[in-house]
Amino acid sequence: MRNILILLSAMMLLAPVAKAQENDLRLQAETRIDYSGEQLKSDDFKGGFYGKYLNVILSGTIGDKFSYAYRQRLNKAHADQSFFDATDWLYLNYAPSSNWQFSAGKQVVAIGGYEYDRAPIDLYFCSEFWNNIACYQFGVSATYAANSGKDKFLFQVCQSPFRANADNMYAYNLMWMGSHDWYQSIWTVNLIEHNPKDQIAYLALGNQFTFGDFRLQLDYMLRASNRSMLFKDYSIMGEASYTIADKLNIYGRVTYDVNNSTGAVNDFCVMPDTELTRLGAGVEFYPLPKKNRSIRLHAFYHYTMGHNGNPNGVLMDGQSVFSIGLKWKIDVISIAKKIF
Repeated sequence: MRNILILLSAMMLLAPVAKAQENDLRLQAETRIDYSGEQLKSDDFKGGFYGKYLNVILSGTIGDKFSYAYRQRLNKAHADQSFFDATDWLYLNYAPSSNWQFSAGKQVVAIGGYEYDRAPIDLYFCSEFWNNIACYQFGVSATYAANSGKDKFLFQVCQSPFRANADNMYAYNLMWMGSHDWYQSIWTVNLIEHNPKDQIAYLALGNQFTFGDFRLQLDYMLRASNRSMLFKDYSIMGEASYTIADKLNIYGRVTYDVNNSTGAVNDFCVMPDTELTRLGAGVEFYPLPKKNRSIRLHAFYHYTMGHNGNPNGVLMDGQSVFSIGLKWKIDVISIAKKIF
């Protein structure tokens, strides 16, 4: 109730502002509700209705060179002294030219791959790595866009996703984002402190191939803190999807996480003695006309097999899950203008 009152208050306050700055301010709210059922091997079936996400998204411009973006997850718990725990991002951009942009604030940690890059509300089942990485952190970044408009290069320094282990831990991230006709890329090299003065390196290669209404995403992530871990700790994620008449999207998805390294635990996302495969498929339906995707119906099923070296991990052998759900998004400012 408290969060709803905050949202209504924001609508009242922003209504007059929106009339003066229609092109500079956007305020949206989105939510997703699912009926999910899960069974782990011979255990009892568990199911019910669940509210998955409730987000508020604010973005706009300040003058000609500054812009900002903010997303708050209202359904995510946070400590009283740390409201930002439930803030996905909150950053200010400065673009002195068409080639350069500088950002500061809470950002998405620049790790490659299309699974990682997509909004959580639009994902249904993911890899063990995705489920264990804290991907929103405070930091700064600089982005250079090539004159062709087809390539961007980003360098970021931010808090380590594993900062809960100690203070003064950072991540150093270099990203290439390419868009070349039918091929798009999100490639990164990352050096992340997982303990004070101890670092783990990521090489993440996200690839997307688009041919009309067919799309194929293939991600490969290699993780290593020393030579002995090379090619022993990695994840592969793939998804093929096909859209029919801009309304119906069908897809199949597979993820594979493995960590055969020995010795000290250096990877806190995919633990040693892990080999997991998750297979599934799903469908999305958008009932509104003219490619309007403000309302979505979805259904999916997935099954997991293998062994998780993390007893508290998310993916487990013999895990079977199905879900049917609904997502919708509203433009708060347009509604506020009509009401007030």
